[in-house]
Amino acid sequence: MSDDGLLADARTTIARRELASLSREKTIVLALLIQLFIAAFSSFLVVGLTSLYDPSSVESGQVTVGVTGETQDELLAAAREADGLQTRAYADRGQALEAFDEGRVNAVLTGTTVPTDSGSKLSVIATAPAENIRTTLIVVQIRGVLTELESQERDRRAASLTFQPIEPPAESDSSPYFGFTYTVLIPLLLFLPPFISGSVSVDAITEEIERGTLELLRVAPVSLVDIVDGKAAGMILLAPLQAALWILLLSVNNIAIANVVPILLFVTAIATIVVVVGTLLGLLTAKRRQAQLLYSVLVIVLFGAAVLLPEHPATTAAKLAVDSATATTYAHVAGFAVLAVALYAVTRRYADGIDAESL
Repeated sequence: MSDDGLLADARTTIARRELASLSREKTIVLALLIQLFIAAFSSFLVVGLTSLYDPSSVESGQVTVGVTGETQDELLAAAREADGLQTRAYADRGQALEAFDEGRVNAVLTGTTVPTDSGSKLSVIATAPAENIRTTLIVVQIRGVLTELESQERDRRAASLTFQPIEPPAESDSSPYFGFTYTVLIPLLLFLPPFISGSVSVDAITEEIERGTLELLRVAPVSLVDIVDGKAAGMILLAPLQAALWILLLSVNNIAIANVVPILLFVTAIATIVVVVGTLLGLLTAKRRQAQLLYSVLVIVLFGAAVLLPEHPATTAAKLAVDSATATTYAHVAGFAVLAVALYAVTRRYADGIDAESL
């Protein structure tokens, strides 16, 4: 066997050893299992998580609201535009509150006209359950009625305006599930594997130095560069493999992912960059705790600073997944790939110049 073949086998052996050692890291295994759970049950999680930040996206069933007060007709007109809402008119607020206490209505709206310096305005008092599992959904329904009432009042009073108001933004018809899936869930699943790989690469280098086992590795005919190659290769390859598995599980959940190959290339580039950062910090500090702290801070700073780029990495991943990539998106993928190769070359050169005896 040639020397190159021997070294290649040594790097492969080191990479396999690193991947095998991950099975003994309980934290890493738990993180992988959490990601696996998210990807495998993404359809259910998307519905649940979307309902938390946008309760109006969930059907709430029938909500009955008692309506009373001077502006009862205006409130009833607005309520007729709301889906899943029934109204009952009451002659006075006392009767409406009595029905609320007896559970015959879920909420009460009392509308009055309040005089102002320039005319009058509508004032609405909303009464809803204080602690009820349906309170959030009831409040959402009431908010819809009040929004519709405001819109109707704006239209009714538009003729009396003496200036042109600013046009409100157009309403979006996009599904909240679609937005949550492609802007939150998919970038989360794609970027966690590289960040975990970078963190593991810190441990892979520093633990060998702290335990003195680096010398045992160097008993074999391999250099420090070969050791770095083997450890980095295992961590870098793990990220796109995980991403491919997450994409497959998302597809099983009927979440279509476009541009799989560019996405995996992008994940590989990100993984290479963060693994390089972790490896360099490990070699520079030779202390696990110190290197991990610096790695965490540096990765957060770099990921936050990426907002200064023409397109944030999370946006790039989302655009690729939803098949709306632009030239800027593909330029980002190519740019990150070139940066990853350049940084890895710098790391190998740095490792080649280190006296392993000094570690």
